[in-house]
Amino acid sequence: MTDSRSAQRDEPKAADGRDTETGEPMTGREEAIEAATNRLLVAGAKGEPCAPVRDVLGTLDIDSAYQVQQRLNRLRLAEGAVVSGRKIGLTSPAVQRQLGVDQPDFGVLFADMDVSGDAEVPTSRLLQPKAEAEIAFVLAADLDGDDIQPADVRAAVAYATPALEIVDSRVAHWDIRITDTVADNASSGLYVLGEARLPLTAFEPREAAMRMYVDDTLVSEGDGAACLGDPLNALLWLARTARAYGDPLRAGQVVLSGALGPMVAVTAGVTVRAEISGLGTVTATFSEKDPS
Repeated sequence: MTDSRSAQRDEPKAADGRDTETGEPMTGREEAIEAATNRLLVAGAKGEPCAPVRDVLGTLDIDSAYQVQQRLNRLRLAEGAVVSGRKIGLTSPAVQRQLGVDQPDFGVLFADMDVSGDAEVPTSRLLQPKAEAEIAFVLAADLDGDDIQPADVRAAVAYATPALEIVDSRVAHWDIRITDTVADNASSGLYVLGEARLPLTAFEPREAAMRMYVDDTLVSEGDGAACLGDPLNALLWLARTARAYGDPLRAGQVVLSGALGPMVAVTAGVTVRAEISGLGTVTATFSEKDPS
């Protein structure tokens, strides 16, 4: 996703093998984290997809990939961005097998990613967009306890709402493995929330059926069980993981809980509509790209 505010940003340079954040000499692992950060930063700023970062991070060092993600997010926060929540990825067992992992991943949502109130999704902010239908949860309470249980997660949800996540990748041709997508903020792009707001007393996420259409053609189907058996399982995983990383979920945040069916590539000018039984519909029209 390109950002006009950072389009002129130059790639950070390590001075004499020193970390650009701390100024301290870097180990080989730290140099890899620095190199991956710089590559993704430039790709986002220039709007030009880059080569995968697993050539420097490796394919299994997920902790280093999260460090890259955290560095990139700190840069966004320093520019004035505001965190609005989190997204969960890799909730499908099939996708996990494809990437060689046995757990989901997560990324950070920023307020300017929420285009729910826009007449059209700004296609110019995207590089290689794909859409997936999800259940979003908005939290009424923090999830920062020492031993978070399913009942705690359910009690913390203010309401559920239908959502379209518009995933994107700074990595060319979506040629990703787990370290590529984690470093790239879990391939976050934009998101659209529907109008329905239902408490969990009125809606059971695991029982939901989903159909997603592009210009009235059915392109994806699924259900709540496709998301770790229950989207609330995904929220529980995230709550525990976010706390373990020292950044727990907070009241007011939105959580995109993971795809209910296969994601689908989208192009400028199309309209995407997702219907989630018991919850409602969410629709997004993608703007035509500026010819300039």
